[in-house]
Amino acid sequence: MAPSAEAERLARRLRDLRESRGLTQATLSEALSKDVRVAVPTISSWESLTNPKLPPKDRLRSYALVFSKTSAGDTPRLPREQDLTATERDQFNALHQELIDLRDAVRGVVAPSSGGSIWTFESGPITIVCPEVPDSVRSPLAKQENPNYAWAYRYADLDALIELWGQVRASNPKLPVEHVLSTEVGDSHLNGHLIVLGGIGWNRVAVRLQRKLADLPIRQVVVPDLENGEIFRLGARGGREFRPEWMEIENDGPKTVDQRRIAAEQAEDVWRDGRRRELVEDVALLARLRNPYMAQGTVTICSGVYSRGVLGAVRALTNTKVRDRNEAYIANRFPSGSFAMLLRVEMTSNGGAVAPDLQTPANRLFEWSPDDEAGE
Repeated sequence: MAPSAEAERLARRLRDLRESRGLTQATLSEALSKDVRVAVPTISSWESLTNPKLPPKDRLRSYALVFSKTSAGDTPRLPREQDLTATERDQFNALHQELIDLRDAVRGVVAPSSGGSIWTFESGPITIVCPEVPDSVRSPLAKQENPNYAWAYRYADLDALIELWGQVRASNPKLPVEHVLSTEVGDSHLNGHLIVLGGIGWNRVAVRLQRKLADLPIRQVVVPDLENGEIFRLGARGGREFRPEWMEIENDGPKTVDQRRIAAEQAEDVWRDGRRRELVEDVALLARLRNPYMAQGTVTICSGVYSRGVLGAVRALTNTKVRDRNEAYIANRFPSGSFAMLLRVEMTSNGGAVAPDLQTPANRLFEWSPDDEAGE
């Protein structure tokens, strides 16, 4: 497979730096090996235009130090940053930032937009992929023969879509924004920026993304003891699990089996062994990663065990009471822009989803970024 344009651009820049000073790979290897040995084959792999390897961040800093101090014909050396002159320090800072930006582009890191919002994109298209309600539980108004037919009744997580749709359109007035059902997604929808609502139960794209995002340690899985929702698990089977919280309430509702069945179909209350339970906390996944279908794009995932979790993930970055604080937290905690978080989403007394405040540690159940991985 040919390397991405971003990977080739970084490799070519590293090669050009070396050749502009008239250095061989062996000479550069000696200069970079002041503390830890950097072999010639390693430098060659970083410069390869056919199969480039990604240099660690600390090595790019060493590159910037070497080339801020080395002129053509000089013997290269790795100086200390405090030994640089004012002019050399400016050269070092500019080159270091350039190399980090090139590396981030290879990894699909999302740079903060000029508007500062996670929902503001530099280019399009932007596609919101929504789950589809199965035929067995679809509203009668979703049937075309119904005189009050509406296509929107095929959409699950419709409250999350309504909240998000207005925010994304307002943040990107000049870019194409579209929402589609996961069953409608074609090749053209996978280009640009994807926003995926809902989990693996009713969203086919969410299932495929989970397979393609192999580095993401959070998996959504079906378990036999949970109906109508899929829990989150870290890693493979046996890893830590994140489940919603329920509260038992007094059994003042329907008494017969048929009455309980009808009530369960008409409300969010769940009956177990003659006892009534109410959902009080859901678990949400909020993630922003590189689009595995298009290197220049991003994928944003807003999922939950239940629909309240999906809405909570969306509202964390749309609700005006917490949005700015949450944006600031993400920018500080994940400066590269790539991240995944499991969040606690509490319910109001009338069953609504509370927008989680990320400044509250209890609301952050798990955090991960590619930058947290060893060697990054």
